Amino acid sequence: MRLVGARKAYGDVVAVDRVDLEIESDEFFTLLGPSGSGKTTCLRLIAGFELPDEGRIELGGRDVTDVPPHERDVNTVFQDYALFPHMSVGENVAYGLRIRKVAKDERVARVGEALAMVQLAGYEQRRPAQLSGGQRQRVALARALVNRPRVLLLDEPLGALDLKLRQQMQHELRTLQQEVGITFVYVTHDQEEALTMSDRLAVFSDGRVEQVGAPADVYEHPANEFVAGFVGVSNIVEREGRRFTVRPEKVRILDDAEAATNGLRVERGTIRDVSYAGMVTRFVVDLDAGGAIQVVRQNLEMSSQEALEQRGRQVRVAWEGRHAYAIPDSRQQQEEEHQ
Repeated sequence: MRLVGARKAYGDVVAVDRVDLEIESDEFFTLLGPSGSGKTTCLRLIAGFELPDEGRIELGGRDVTDVPPHERDVNTVFQDYALFPHMSVGENVAYGLRIRKVAKDERVARVGEALAMVQLAGYEQRRPAQLSGGQRQRVALARALVNRPRVLLLDEPLGALDLKLRQQMQHELRTLQQEVGITFVYVTHDQEEALTMSDRLAVFSDGRVEQVGAPADVYEHPANEFVAGFVGVSNIVEREGRRFTVRPEKVRILDDAEAATNGLRVERGTIRDVSYAGMVTRFVVDLDAGGAIQVVRQNLEMSSQEALEQRGRQVRVAWEGRHAYAIPDSRQQQEEEHQ
């Protein structure tokens, strides 16, 4: 599946700015970005709910830019599930098959298969109001999968769930995608969700793609300052005219007597703030040379009281050179591209 030079504007607002994307078959691909970054508009262009002002959309090598949504081999799952409350679970899942005039016996068999895929076998006669949020989400997935689309589009489908259920559904969605073997294109603003679930992801900002890559590559090697700051937490440090990023979990607070070994970059500073978060403690250290750096330290032995008592202490922080990456300034990049 490809987006080639896709552009979409609403009046003076450019929602998608000449985006090029290639998504592999059977891939779990995530469009990640803050609100208003263009990710949902891209999904709607793929679905056919919006038409691009420029560029084209290809599915399976076929140009579908002007093909209406119901003739595209895709299905969409929305955040609000969009289930029919007056229909049973089975009727909701079978709806698309009825529209396509699939024979009743085949409808029943395929509905049963789809519900079994999402662990809801035997729920055919229940109504949506009798289900939990996670179960309604599974019904929406079954309804999308029963048509056996080439591509399944998911627009922030877990956004309405509580944290524990959302984490459970993340695992189930990933497992389901691997079992059914079709392409999932997933929209989210949740960085952890994107890193956990995706084969690859595209980071969006202001209608443009800032970086595409595997989760570990995007996290460990951010292409610019925006990606470094949006995908997880990152320290941006400037020294001698150079800017680089280093993740808080890669930074250590050296013990008083600990010697700095070769390969460590060491700076002195003062702990300004301490946040105890159970498994870890987060420190903010004001550096003597200017700027501040965040440090995440696992609480192997330190209690909450001991952690909070660190505030105001002078320390040495250190990180390995291989964990720091030079990054260009996003604004400078944009100015150069528009020249």
